[in-house]
Amino acid sequence: MKLTGKTWKFGHDIDTDLIIPARYLNTSDPKELAKHCMEDADPTFAGKVSPGEIMIGGKNFGCGSSREHAPIAIKEAGITVVIAESFARIFYRNAINIGLPILESPEAAKEIQERDEVEVDLDKGIIYNKTQDKTYEVPPFPPFIQEIINAGGLVNYVKKKVNANG
Repeated sequence: MKLTGKTWKFGHDIDTDLIIPARYLNTSDPKELAKHCMEDADPTFAGKVSPGEIMIGGKNFGCGSSREHAPIAIKEAGITVVIAESFARIFYRNAINIGLPILESPEAAKEIQERDEVEVDLDKGIIYNKTQDKTYEVPPFPPFIQEIINAGGLVNYVKKKVNANG
């Protein structure tokens, strides 16, 4: 699967409260969460992000609480993939569970600039910065994780498997 888009860049230690502030956790509606995605880090983000764009983060992206609302807000806002220097482990798992691909690449995360045009080949583990004409390699997801992402998340993946086995 190839994903291409302009980037939004954020720094280190972007916690789940910055991704979706706790004051909006009275809903689990993805569209409502998306309206407030990254609001405290960049108040203009939710109004400017376009479907298909890519988020870049620094170290420890998604730290803080284990709320699933954070990757849901990012995905529903239109972000197709997050690339960061490193991720909090629970955020990593929550992102995969909802079908949001996330890639760890310290070099790419440091060098990609805001609004660069980037292409990500999830099957091959290639991040290509079209703006800078630079390629980065990351280990591709194992096949079962690729299947979860392609299905749109773990729940959809399980439904598909149950229906196939009939």
